[in-house]
Amino acid sequence: MAKKISAKARAAARKQRDKWKTKRWYTIRAPRHPWDFKRIGETIGESDEHIIGRVYEMTQQEFGGDFSKMHVILRFRVTECVGQDALTTFIGHHHQTDHIRRQIRRYRGKVDDVVDVVTTDGYLVRMKPLIITQQRVQTSVKQDMRTKTREVIIAFAAKNTYAAVQTAILEGALEEEIRKGVKPIYPVRSVAIRKSQLLQDGVVASSGPTLDEIHAKEARDDAEFKAKKAAALAAAMAEEPDGEDDEIEVTVEEDGNEKEVEATPEVEATPEVEVVDVEEDDDSEAPDYSKMTVAELKELLKAAGKPVSGKKADLITRLSE
Repeated sequence: MAKKISAKARAAARKQRDKWKTKRWYTIRAPRHPWDFKRIGETIGESDEHIIGRVYEMTQQEFGGDFSKMHVILRFRVTECVGQDALTTFIGHHHQTDHIRRQIRRYRGKVDDVVDVVTTDGYLVRMKPLIITQQRVQTSVKQDMRTKTREVIIAFAAKNTYAAVQTAILEGALEEEIRKGVKPIYPVRSVAIRKSQLLQDGVVASSGPTLDEIHAKEARDDAEFKAKKAAALAAAMAEEPDGEDDEIEVTVEEDGNEKEVEATPEVEATPEVEVVDVEEDDDSEAPDYSKMTVAELKELLKAAGKPVSGKKADLITRLSE
């Protein structure tokens, strides 16, 4: 049996307003800096109050047309409405989880971190870098790479505005700076800022390093690197054997070791036979050790069971005893 509708209910239904007729379309636009209010999408709402605060997501491929960035998700928040235009602020990005998982393999190393930085125009941004190494690495090496990455990110943000940081993240300039910084520590396979997030704007960087302090630190690091390099070269030079007396003029390499020889022609002799002659025939003349090479003198000392270290004069004195 059909239910009867009262006249009062029918009158109320006729007076009910259609909400869809009150809604309108808004054009979502990217920030003025650095994208010049680029049109990125549309949304519908009843009024400006309903639109402000909405978060719009899209891939970097859709935003810039780069197919290699289809795994990067950009996030914009509507902060102001001007007529039919919804103006946004870039609030961060992130890489899709499945793409990050594909980068990690059993025999590779993963170095990640969370870094909070403040730009020159007062934006507090949180970045999460991800470094994949060619092979597995020790914990101490990971810590050195993590420290260097943090220094590079903080220094870069302290010298640039938020708009410049956005461009560097999306175009890969910041990732390239990190790669150059950590490459001397250990070979890397890939470097990425897997996530960024805008935490707050209008921040005054009262704590943390200033731009002058960062420049001073970079100068100290360069000076320290040059000092270590000079010390290593000096140590390598000090390990080389000292030169012989004035009679020694030629340096040759034999079996990987440096040997000193005289400028005079070498005398071919069998060291073992000469030692036997000295021991068995006391009346025979002693050999002229000064005409022998250092290598021959050492062979004689080895046969006699005596030390072979020292200069040529020391070897001759030891043989003459």
